Amino acid sequence: MRTYRDDDRGQVAVEFLGMVPLILLTLVLLWQVVLVGYTYTLAGNAADEAARAYAVGDDCGEAARRHLDGAWASGVEPDCNAGGGMVDAVVRVQVPVLVPGMGGLFWVEGKAAAVDERSPTP
Repeated sequence: MRTYRDDDRGQVAVEFLGMVPLILLTLVLLWQVVLVGYTYTLAGNAADEAARAYAVGDDCGEAARRHLDGAWASGVEPDCNAGGGMVDAVVRVQVPVLVPGMGGLFWVEGKAAAVDERSPTP
């Protein structure tokens, strides 16, 4: 009579089930890193567009929101200042937690500047 006590049958399934949480955790962390990088890219682009708009006399905040995706646009904080012939724009955007539109981890800032092209007031 053969005993299965020393047999390796099913060992691969047990090891796979043990590794599944580690694999899923790794994928979740990689996805979060992608979201952080994408948020930095969006914040920088929104700041650049806000600075360009403000430099020609348009609304800074509206230009920043127009260049952000829906989930990122809800918590945006644009700020534009002019001085010394330059226009500076800072756009703060919240990094989402795993799913855009669901909470935020921390704020990232995009900064940009442009030459002030508004006509000087006499």
